Amino acid sequence: MALIPVNPSGAPETERPDPAKVLAGDPVFTTWNLEDRDGLYCGIWESAPGKWRISYDEWEYCRILSGRSVIAEDGGAAVTVTAGDSFVIPPGFRGTWEVLETTRKDYVIRL
Repeated sequence: MALIPVNPSGAPETERPDPAKVLAGDPVFTTWNLEDRDGLYCGIWESAPGKWRISYDEWEYCRILSGRSVIAEDGGAAVTVTAGDSFVIPPGFRGTWEVLETTRKDYVIRL
């Protein structure tokens, strides 16, 4: 089995969040999917500035590679994340994600 390099290569997918969830700006997501099988997803994700509502049913590990974002849980504290920060977003997390400076992260999602 060959190793999978963790760098953006190949054609990325580009999308925007559901317009009903956007609270500010015009966030555009660019994703380089590196793995997609058996409920496991991983790759590199990048977003342009903006703010939108988030709702997680899955478990996600993230490591910020560049940029600055603020993640706020409904009824909880806001956390600013920057390059080098790692964290887990658990199923059931509800809140907002605000990209202040274009943010790139690597991620692993488990359904």
